[in-house]
Amino acid sequence: MGDSLLEIENLTLHYGGSKILNGISMSAERGEVTCVMGTNGVGKTSLLKAISGTHPRSGGSYRLQGKEVDRANAHMLAQRGVAYVPQGREIFPFLTVRENLETGFACLPKQERHIPDEVFELFPILKEFLSRRGGDLSGGQQQQLAIARALITRPSLLLLDEPTEGIQPNIIKQIGEVIKLLRERGDMAIVLVEQFFDFAFELGDKFVVLERGQIKLDQPAARTERDVLHAAVSV
Repeated sequence: MGDSLLEIENLTLHYGGSKILNGISMSAERGEVTCVMGTNGVGKTSLLKAISGTHPRSGGSYRLQGKEVDRANAHMLAQRGVAYVPQGREIFPFLTVRENLETGFACLPKQERHIPDEVFELFPILKEFLSRRGGDLSGGQQQQLAIARALITRPSLLLLDEPTEGIQPNIIKQIGEVIKLLRERGDMAIVLVEQFFDFAFELGDKFVVLERGQIKLDQPAARTERDVLHAAVSV
């Protein structure tokens, strides 16, 4: 176990009158990938939205690097080191790759507003395509761009929502390698929401399975048998 970068306790979240998350408690450690799993509609994306500040939580406590997070919005949390790569990527189709990357500057102080070399080491294709429009990239290249844009902010907590969805196998493999490299650096906690079981099982240091807005299973990979986890996420 590393040190808990993210700690949430008894977190609840509503959409209108519907309670989507009901008392979620979990942590994410530096140098680890915490995989959040479960069938469609159990609240996985809602959990990432609550952690990223894109949808306000209804209740519960939320600590980031040991400090309580009050009702912070997404911009404030980005300044505190939270980067969110949403499902569907949400890149800007009419901006170039360079301009898409530069949108990550918004939460950085002026002296840090440059694209780190590391981004192009992790995603070499983006260096070739800097002047190409985002909408002209393949789905897999757009996903690489979305993750690269998140890394521009130099996050301590990286939230990834279904990064393999609709992507060709060779790029899924590349994204897996990037996640491993980021984990090995040891300065970042990664929370990965993922439906592709084999991808998640290979990468996860800890598994959190949601069912109907509550936690059904939360345990380290070392104590998690593949068939037990598969059964837990398939119901």
